[in-house]
Amino acid sequence: MKTCIKQFGTLILVGYLALLCACAEPKLFPLSPGASILAFGDSLTAGVGAAPAESYPAELARLSGLQVINSGVSGETTAGGVQRLPAALAEHDPDLLLLLQGGNDILRGKDMATAKANLAGMIEQAQAAGVQVVLVGVPDKLLFTDSADFYAELAEQYQVLLVDDALAGLLRNTAYKSDAIHLNARGYALFAQAVYETLQEEGAL
Repeated sequence: MKTCIKQFGTLILVGYLALLCACAEPKLFPLSPGASILAFGDSLTAGVGAAPAESYPAELARLSGLQVINSGVSGETTAGGVQRLPAALAEHDPDLLLLLQGGNDILRGKDMATAKANLAGMIEQAQAAGVQVVLVGVPDKLLFTDSADFYAELAEQYQVLLVDDALAGLLRNTAYKSDAIHLNARGYALFAQAVYETLQEEGAL
């Protein structure tokens, strides 16, 4: 009887350790040396406030050694993004999507439920195409807060990696901004570094 209890306890311990290991596993599949990343978003992806070669996708390409396609459209809302993404996915056939959208919806007071639904649509489009998704959180109104709540909700719902509060932290510091809502070259470089380190930590690089 004692042997059975001991064996049962061992099985529970092994199962618990396996669960811990599973939780610690990277959330992303490794990217091959020839992989491409699609950086999709608005002016913060386009790199407004710095030279094109200083945008965060350009900085990320230098850090990673991978092709990082800058698909940022200044002024775009999530309504425009959800319409534009299918063509971008078809054209570039990326291995990973960096999705940074929603800032213009927040700044213009758009309905947040609609913005969340549009972001969900973009995540679904990418996942249906077999593309890994990394979602970037955008700060709430006035740019002095943490990322809007719905980013974490979407990341949990769709089981995608969230780069949370890196952008918000930089936008709270005037030393890294070119104007009220955009980063400068140093800010984009630091943001690219944060994204790069996240991709490393989560197993993509």
